[in-house]
Amino acid sequence: MELRQLNTFRTVATTLNFTRAAEALNYVPSNVTMQIKALEEELGVRLFDRLGKQLVLTTAGERFLTHIQDILNKLDEARSVVLDNEDLSGTITISANEVLCAYRLPVVFQLFRSRYPGVRLIFRSVPNQQLKQTLFDGTADVVFMLDEPIRSTGIAVEPLVEETFRFFAAPDHPLTKRTELKLEDFHGEVFLTNEKGCTYRTMFDRSFEQEGIDTITHLEFQNAEAIKQCAMTGIGIAFLPEITAKAEVERGELVALPWQIPDLHVYTQMGWHKDKWLSPIIQAFIDAAREGMIV
Repeated sequence: MELRQLNTFRTVATTLNFTRAAEALNYVPSNVTMQIKALEEELGVRLFDRLGKQLVLTTAGERFLTHIQDILNKLDEARSVVLDNEDLSGTITISANEVLCAYRLPVVFQLFRSRYPGVRLIFRSVPNQQLKQTLFDGTADVVFMLDEPIRSTGIAVEPLVEETFRFFAAPDHPLTKRTELKLEDFHGEVFLTNEKGCTYRTMFDRSFEQEGIDTITHLEFQNAEAIKQCAMTGIGIAFLPEITAKAEVERGELVALPWQIPDLHVYTQMGWHKDKWLSPIIQAFIDAAREGMIV
């Protein structure tokens, strides 16, 4: 069992894609496949299942990954102590939901890459409700969550930006002509929201239920872009983080309605496992995120 095989296994387990893993490691895909096959033969177990075009970790692969993360983290720590220089290299894996990936993280990635071009940066888009688990599974080093203030005994969480949520409608929607709105003004309207299970969808439902309104018409979507496009065509009223519709508002394609859900406090938050050793690479990324998220 070779260290390069372990590193290749970790990269494949993180990307769940042989081609992307090969690109991250600067290998040809066949080399990655051969290393994983050799590792599986030596262990006598299958580490990945191929479900059609999708690659997933087996139960054995998940258990193996937990221990491999510890081994490689210790190796990175030892290497850092021995080298003790500023030329950082290695791999860091980041996870976030699609909203933060599109609207908050690009500036952070650009800042980090400009400072540490030798570091391989792997990003995985993960639904908000699954992000904490990626830290416990060891498939992400740092995650970014869009949520109410998070308190956890196993995760270090740092709030970065408080996010404002608004209702958006097409410019010709009748409610855009109003300077003040009340809750009853929304009766009969169609709301364009994320699917149930999304954190801010839960908060949206909770706020209306507290006012005794439980007969809301929804159209549910998986991403912010679809919600915006449907709102611009006049299908309904979009409920989204303000940052996601900034460009459309500036172009006059959407209008922010003069009403906000009361007591809605949502933050972009950065998290990492409390027991994880923060290598110089991870610490450098955390510092870049703190700087890049300043608004």
